[in-house]
Order: sequence, then structure tokens, then C-alpha cells
Amino acid sequence: MANLKSILCAAVIFASVMVFCSFNSKNVSKYPSFFKIGHRGTRGMMPENTIPAMQKAINYGVNTIEFDVHVTKDGKVIVYHDDSFDPNYTLMPNGAEIDPKARDKYLFYQMDYADIKPFIIGTKKYPAFPQQQNLATYTPLLSELVDSVEHYTKANNLPQVYYLLEIKSDAKTDGVNQPVPEVFVKKVMDVMKAKKLGKRLIVQSFDKRPLKVMHQNYPEVATGFLTGDNKVSFEQNLTELGYTPQFYNPHYGMVNEQLVKQCHDKKMLICPWTVNETTEMKRLTELKVDGIITDYPNYLSELLK
Repeated sequence: MANLKSILCAAVIFASVMVFCSFNSKNVSKYPSFFKIGHRGTRGMMPENTIPAMQKAINYGVNTIEFDVHVTKDGKVIVYHDDSFDPNYTLMPNGAEIDPKARDKYLFYQMDYADIKPFIIGTKKYPAFPQQQNLATYTPLLSELVDSVEHYTKANNLPQVYYLLEIKSDAKTDGVNQPVPEVFVKKVMDVMKAKKLGKRLIVQSFDKRPLKVMHQNYPEVATGFLTGDNKVSFEQNLTELGYTPQFYNPHYGMVNEQLVKQCHDKKMLICPWTVNETTEMKRLTELKVDGIITDYPNYLSELLK
């Protein structure tokens, strides 16, 4: 009987410890109740995908910064949206305009980073974003951007942010505009593993191929599928992916009550892009989306107050 009592007592203690550990694990790993996501930092207010844009977004209260990555000829991972310099907001190192017809001369995958960094971002007025502050900056390395953001939040006693990293690739341009997905993902993760961000790293893409590689080779990293194609169904996208990602991030115009329910039924979070009107932000929050990607995080933060 004494042995039975000891066994029962030990079982109760073990169960209590397991419940406690489970409870704490859930709380430690829990995502924000709402993802306030600065698109390319804060494209509406600062030169996009630059370190100043990320810092400004954090000042506006985002808990997540979104940005795009590419690989250079010499194997560096850089932060920029397109696969070559965009003449709308980038100038030659000497300040001259970039010929829009000659953009293929400046494919990042065909250039070393030493030749990319001197190009000037941010001094040219960008008509699509009239509130954007003009300042001279450059295309940063992914490692540099993360280090700068981590230092900025720590130095200013601000909460750590999540990193919503978008892999830019297309099967039609493998080997010319970017490496094949296996190489691309490894290059990105070689950088990001060293940063030890844990659950604060989320990798998204419109291209299902790198997401499949991520899921297979780095299952501990959250992934998100991006879509703007309403001709392909929710079910078809998940079937083609072959697994259920943690995030399903559609164009905001595709989001309705049904899509939100479909995501939540699959235990996925839904964070639409790119939402710049406060009326649309309000509609989406009322639909119970899990986050909003915006060029104007200042508008979103004000609305959420």
C-alpha cells in the first residue's frame, strides 16, 4: 500500500509539472495577438527595404518588419524588392538616372555586392509615395539589417520585433535572376540561423518551391504562403504546397469572412497585404484577420488605439 501511495503521489507531481511546463511553453512561444507589419519597413514614409525604413517602422509601433531578399553573384544575401535596381527610387552611384530599358544590366544575381552597395537609394522623389522622406541610403546585407534592428530595439528599450522575410523567386528565371530554391533557401538560412531569432523569423513567398524546401529542411521555422491570384482556390494552393503553413497571406481584396474562417479552421494565421487605407484596415480587423501588412504603419497604429 505504501508503494502504491508513493507511485500515485509521484504520478500527481509529474502530471502537475507537465501541465505547468506546457502552460509556460505556450505562453513563451505565443505570437502577438495581432501582427502590425511594416511593409518593406515603412514604404509610405521612408525609402523601402532600407535600415532607416525598418527603424522608422519600429518607431511607429510595428511588432513585425517585412522585407524582400535576393542573392548576389558572390553569394551575399541582400534586401531589395526587385531582382534589379528600380529606377523609381534608385540612382546610379554618380547620381545619374537608371535607364528603365537597361535594368537587366543590373541583375543582382549577376553583380557582386561591392558593385551593388554604391547605388543610391532614397534621394530621388518617388511620386507614388509623396510622404516619403528623402535621404541617401543603400541596399543593405540581410545580416546587417538584422543586426541593426536588434541593436536599435535594445538601445532604445523597445520590444524585439518579428522578421517577415520574403524570398523572391520564379521558376522561369532560376539560374539567371536567382539561384535554384535549395541554394536560395540555404543562403538565407546560413545568415538567419546565426541570428538565433527563434519564432521571430517567418519566411514567406509567392513561390511554393522555396516554402517546400523550408518546410522540409527547416521545419522549426514558420512559413507563409503569399497569394494575389483569386483564380487559384484556397484548397488548390494548400494541395500544391503539400503541407499547411503557419501563415496564409493574401492580397487584401481577396479577404472575406469565408477565407478567414478557412484559414482559422486550418489553424493558420491570415495577414493580408498591402493595406494602406484606414477604411480597409477597419474592415479587415472586423473580419478578425491576425495581422495587416501596410506601407503606413503609422495609420495602422493609430487605428488600433
